[in-house]
Amino acid sequence: MGFKEGFLWGGATAANQLEGAWDVDGRGPSTDDVATGGSATAPRYLTYRMPDGTVGKGGLFSLDEIPSEAEFCCVEGEYYPNHEGIDFYHRYEEDIQLFAEMGFKAFRMSIAWSRIFPAGDELEPNEAGLAFYDRVFDCLIAHGIEPVVTISHYETPLGLVNKWGAWRDRRTIDCFCRYAETVFRRYRDKVKYWMTFNEINCMNINGWIGAGVASGDPRVTLPAAHNQLVAAARAVRMGHEINPDFQIGCMVTFSQGMVYPYCCDPADVHAAWELAARCYFFLDVQCRGYYPSYQLKYYEHEGIHVDITDEDRADLAAGTVDYIGFSYYRSCVATTHDDVPLVAPDSPMAKVLGVKNPYLGTTDWGWTIDPLGLRNALDVLYDRYQMPLFVVENGFGAIDEVGPDGIVADDARIAYMRAHIEAMRDAVDEDGVDLMGYTMWGPIDLVSASTGEMRKRYGFIYVDKHDDGTGTLARSRKKSFGWYRHVIETNGAEL
Repeated sequence: MGFKEGFLWGGATAANQLEGAWDVDGRGPSTDDVATGGSATAPRYLTYRMPDGTVGKGGLFSLDEIPSEAEFCCVEGEYYPNHEGIDFYHRYEEDIQLFAEMGFKAFRMSIAWSRIFPAGDELEPNEAGLAFYDRVFDCLIAHGIEPVVTISHYETPLGLVNKWGAWRDRRTIDCFCRYAETVFRRYRDKVKYWMTFNEINCMNINGWIGAGVASGDPRVTLPAAHNQLVAAARAVRMGHEINPDFQIGCMVTFSQGMVYPYCCDPADVHAAWELAARCYFFLDVQCRGYYPSYQLKYYEHEGIHVDITDEDRADLAAGTVDYIGFSYYRSCVATTHDDVPLVAPDSPMAKVLGVKNPYLGTTDWGWTIDPLGLRNALDVLYDRYQMPLFVVENGFGAIDEVGPDGIVADDARIAYMRAHIEAMRDAVDEDGVDLMGYTMWGPIDLVSASTGEMRKRYGFIYVDKHDDGTGTLARSRKKSFGWYRHVIETNGAEL
């Protein structure tokens, strides 16, 4: 049996983490362009200017320390790794050739919203930005690679943030829908597979990354998330009208959904459900078309006001998705006990990474390694929603060293991916899951979203770029490059 014919093997990236060319050909600044570099132990910062002209910076994972009157901007003397990324903007042909050499069937990428609408609220798009993605899609298609496109992947035009707080304001819904309609119509004959928002449920932990909202307060972030859900639903309905053959999915991080109780204490079991429910809610709305009762009760108990209009309800019901895309890097643990250690207490993401699972190891960045958790995730999601699933992110961030022979011997990455692909195969063969494809995260080294590092590498392709901005940007094949090529050649039969 194994993976079905036409399985979408490939890799996944995001425009803000690899394109660079942040101010080229009319592109406007995005939320990621004001984020400095960081590390596994040093937080990444956002830079801003106050009305009196003074500049400041606040942590990417401590947003509530940023004054409400701050205007976000780039500050002289700071290093912003996403400004250059790995210069995919000028090197995409070389990179796509390498993807084709591995045998990619699909390449998941995103369109930079501010490359199409530089401030976010223009009425007419930037033709130079549209033309760039025409060239990228044409190159992919020429190599037999299916584009899988995320419309909004962890970046919002900075103009919308500074103008009215981005997704805090319902006017952003119309701006997004104008952008979505533009790219749907422009690429209707080049792109079949779409996703609306990348990891939309990241709004549970960080309003900035997902929506340009400088707050971690759920009374602020969850009303903003509602605006995104309405925008996503309108976009899905619009996309199907523009081209009925479009396959439009949602995308969540299921690291927030694959939650284990720390022990068999019933209170821990309930805590695991409550944490997982914050993820399921986003899927329930986008797959079923309405707010589940448990989420409405959560708002009531927490004093969270979300203005859900009759028009919103109609939009959500009419804009359900065709498939579920999700990322899976790790599982997590919930507990009500105070004496349980954190998995990575010194990390800026300590609260996000949560409680240590005593049965599992971790990466150098404290991310729990749990291949069986991926099978569990596939089983749970398919049982709950009975619609096609697509693993659109899964990968292993590590410190890769170039050996004397010029090769990166990334055996740990191969072992990680082999175990996770085996888990997917078991879910398909043993459990009957309908799985569309697998696009591993970071087929080529790129800037880390959480830390802003190049040192945290994911790729099959090494990029000579370092955390201080130095490097030639030269590309070279790691050991895993040939391994993944063989996996694709055998449709996952030989790992």
